[in-house]
Amino acid sequence: MFDKVLVANRGEIAIRVFRTLRELGLGSVAVYSEADRAALHVSYADEAYLIGPPAAAESYLKIERLVETAVRAGAGAVHPGYGFLAENAAFARAVEAAGLTWIGPPPEAIELMGSKTRARQAMQAAGVPIIPGTTDPVGSVEELLALGDELGYPLLIKSAAGGGGKGMEEVHAPAAAERAFAAAQRQGQSYFASPDVYVEKLIVDPRHVEVQVLADAHGNVIHLGERDCTIQRRHQKLVEETPSPAVGAELRARIGQIGVDAARAAGYRSAGTIEGLLTQDGQYFFMEMNTRIQVEHTITEEVTGLDLVREQIRIALGEPLSITQAQVELRGHAIECRINAEDATHGFLPSPGLVTAYREPSGPGVRVDSGVAAGSEISGEYDPLMAKLIVHGVDREHARRRMLRALDEFVIGGPKSLIGFHKALLEHECFVRGETCHGLVESEELAARVVELEPPTAVTSANGRTTERLRTVEVDGRRFEVRTLEPEQPWRELARKRNERVRGGGASGSDAIVSPMQGTVLSVDVADGDTVETGQVLCVVEAMKMENEVRASHGGVVAQLSVATGEPVGAGQVICVLEVEP
Repeated sequence: MFDKVLVANRGEIAIRVFRTLRELGLGSVAVYSEADRAALHVSYADEAYLIGPPAAAESYLKIERLVETAVRAGAGAVHPGYGFLAENAAFARAVEAAGLTWIGPPPEAIELMGSKTRARQAMQAAGVPIIPGTTDPVGSVEELLALGDELGYPLLIKSAAGGGGKGMEEVHAPAAAERAFAAAQRQGQSYFASPDVYVEKLIVDPRHVEVQVLADAHGNVIHLGERDCTIQRRHQKLVEETPSPAVGAELRARIGQIGVDAARAAGYRSAGTIEGLLTQDGQYFFMEMNTRIQVEHTITEEVTGLDLVREQIRIALGEPLSITQAQVELRGHAIECRINAEDATHGFLPSPGLVTAYREPSGPGVRVDSGVAAGSEISGEYDPLMAKLIVHGVDREHARRRMLRALDEFVIGGPKSLIGFHKALLEHECFVRGETCHGLVESEELAARVVELEPPTAVTSANGRTTERLRTVEVDGRRFEVRTLEPEQPWRELARKRNERVRGGGASGSDAIVSPMQGTVLSVDVADGDTVETGQVLCVVEAMKMENEVRASHGGVVAQLSVATGEPVGAGQVICVLEVEP
């Protein structure tokens, strides 16, 4: 039906799809923005086409331009990868209307599961257990407060059109309801073009356990076991593993059947993921369905031996699944660590910049899916994922130790990365025991350990200043590696001095509050003359597809406010001044 495929995505997932296309003897077409002219995925494909300026809204999210490019290139099919338009029913319909094959689920299934409230209604009707909460959008703070009285706190507000951890806000008390409601609506509008939200009971310290499903056009639906994605930050996954340390054979069969039932209820076709929560007492609830290939599909491939992208293409060609449920066999244990351009020692701040050095680990059981190389530029326009490090072992402990070995071999110079964070996490006793590690990810304990374990490579910040460097010396014929630390970035030095003054207390004066990253101001929560308290949110800055709250380091009166909603802001740029009374 087709011999050439356009991949409407970028980075490592585009390369991942290109590799399977090459194995199948199919041609590949890449698309790129002006910011991605030198990106690795552009050179890997057989052909590549410019689709617009750096902003995703003007390039990777332009449906008409993507379809026109596919037709211009002579592609017979489009694979959306994940993110951007992967779960956009309008994009799927536009591809099919152009006479091209859509390598993904039917638009109707995308539409159903894209509306989280409709999805909950459909799952409830099919007998699939759902998290207690609403199945209709919540329209006001008053409704939210009434639900708090009915269900009890904490609650979770979620974008009705969302997914992937975006548009979610926790509410632990009535006083936090108004701000959380507004934030969830704003994120829903920003990420999914819809401010509608619904509410669920927030389950405390659950496991995030998802089920990989495959469905063809011949009525065959199977599951490929579960993945444990519990370790997250702000609902963004950081580490995934399969099988789950908390799931045995009987529970696996039960939640696998829930996944199959959910896919059938959605009229699903292609690869998809049923995401759910596993409570401490063994209850499993449907949360949402991701109607696309997942970032973490790699670990399922490692334990099953299947190429899930190949299965997607076979299904799109109208072929039946290559495997039955009885033939699915899970072998060993696999772990994936997301290597993001983020600084875990400073609140996971985005760390865009030039990759000055890059060396991937290798050896038995090690796989790296990457979209960067030495010389690549990590843009603040897109998400911070640089690479995915995947290992496969005979059991969980073998895989854990193999991952630590691979992390030691991984070298990324330039932007800060999560390599040191993953080392610290996988060494921690809670991970060794297979626990949820609730509260550990952003703890001071782990941050302190990350500082000790940061990779010994030169790290260059976004403003070009080198902050860490490894030197090799010899003393009496013995080789030593010595790490030297050079001056802090200006905004960090300013923040440190400011905090020292605040801790001193008593004196009157003023302190500049600066943006810790480059990005776009999503909201400004104060005005000149406002009196604020320690920890109060001053503004929200979006960087690399993450919202970052800039808070007051101490109480004071806002003066010289210099940012506005929608404006760009640079790292270290003054947001306002907090004047402190005697």
